[in-house]
Amino acid sequence: MSSSLGSTAFVVFAVFSVVTLKELNIQVNEPYMDEPFHIPQVQAYCNGDWSYWDQKITTPPGLYVLSVLLKGIFVFKCRLPTLRLTPLLTLLLLPLATTHLLRYHQRMRPPPSLLTPTFDSVVLSTFPIAWFFGFLYYTDVPSLLSVIITIVAASQGRHWVASMLGIISCTFRQTNIIWLLYAYASSQLTHLRFRRAPPGGSKPARLHDPPALAAGPLDLVRSILSAPMILPDLLPPFIPYALTLALFGGFVIWNGGIVLGDKSNHVASFHLPQLYYFIAFATIMGWPALASGDSGWKALANDVQYRIFGNKRRTVMHVAVSVAMGLSIKLFTIHHPFLLSDNRHYTFYVWKRIFSLHPIVPYLLIPGYIVCAWIWFLRVGREQTLLQTLLLPVCTLPVLLPSPLLEPRYFLIPYVLMRAQLVDVTTWGLLLEGLWYALINAGTMYVFLYKEREGVGRFMW
Repeated sequence: MSSSLGSTAFVVFAVFSVVTLKELNIQVNEPYMDEPFHIPQVQAYCNGDWSYWDQKITTPPGLYVLSVLLKGIFVFKCRLPTLRLTPLLTLLLLPLATTHLLRYHQRMRPPPSLLTPTFDSVVLSTFPIAWFFGFLYYTDVPSLLSVIITIVAASQGRHWVASMLGIISCTFRQTNIIWLLYAYASSQLTHLRFRRAPPGGSKPARLHDPPALAAGPLDLVRSILSAPMILPDLLPPFIPYALTLALFGGFVIWNGGIVLGDKSNHVASFHLPQLYYFIAFATIMGWPALASGDSGWKALANDVQYRIFGNKRRTVMHVAVSVAMGLSIKLFTIHHPFLLSDNRHYTFYVWKRIFSLHPIVPYLLIPGYIVCAWIWFLRVGREQTLLQTLLLPVCTLPVLLPSPLLEPRYFLIPYVLMRAQLVDVTTWGLLLEGLWYALINAGTMYVFLYKEREGVGRFMW
């Protein structure tokens, strides 16, 4: 994809984003949804009151500190329209950072200029959850940006820098400590995969990590058994991350838990169906990229069919998995009071009109979840090893499982990181993906700005 196309797309992306924020500030001129908590908090910091803290806020103050720093640079007043420039700025920086993340997975050099994003990075930056929350004073986009640059720094072997960036990312969202560990593990798996013996040196210990699509269950066992042999290679670069983990552990002990403020509404749970919601959501949002690989969607469909029904053993295994998933839905589905009562979110209607349509509906969706999981595994694993492909799902578990609320914003970082691992999306696939995102963005923003309902409020993700 030519750099000129990427630059042109970036300019269009930036112009549309600035125009959208201007219109949003006209139509939504009062703090909305979570902004009534965030805005007074940052305004207290702007006024020099660093001791004030609203106990209903559950995330660290990274967003507010960033706004205060920008206030010092650009000398603006901490009013709602100017404060919303903070997430917008991080949204505009997102394609620049995402370029390096995509090229890392594509095993290609990024453009020589830091200010030259690629076309696929601009498309990914229009992902509807990221784009929408780039205009409200929320932590989501700054959090995503900080996680991406942390992973990029780790992939370049700058582990002390990555560790410092990881600390910053945790000031936006506490769960970003998981993505710091992902950054380290991803960089080390790539290093182990491509490293060579030094001239005249002895052959280094090897981690058993075969290509993902050729691997079987026993290969995972062999990978675990071979891990101790490569520990001496992994420990030195882990030192800066260990220091960050120690600092984070100290925070948890001091705070009495990972959640700041209102802990009563954010009690950790074991919400196993959350993983099923995520993989279905990711497939619906990412279908253009999934269907446009080099092998084509027909070959992908045939491969999924073979993986599930290829022989009797596979069929029996998937029947057993389906039964286990059914039990997990029965035992661990959570009807969160926020989800059931707040009709200003699309998830309220998804839950009411799909999952609550009939008690059997959640179980009828199980085959769809299995197909979605296989689609992503086959597409992501095409150019990766077994452990590289499994690393992201493993790191997603502690991020999504403890959350009792079905909330698309929680899917943002796992989706972007997973989508970035699709390395063979064709040009027509990128164009279709961009169009798909644009339609969703136009629809959600139009409804949010112009379809306000008396007694209900504005609809949003």
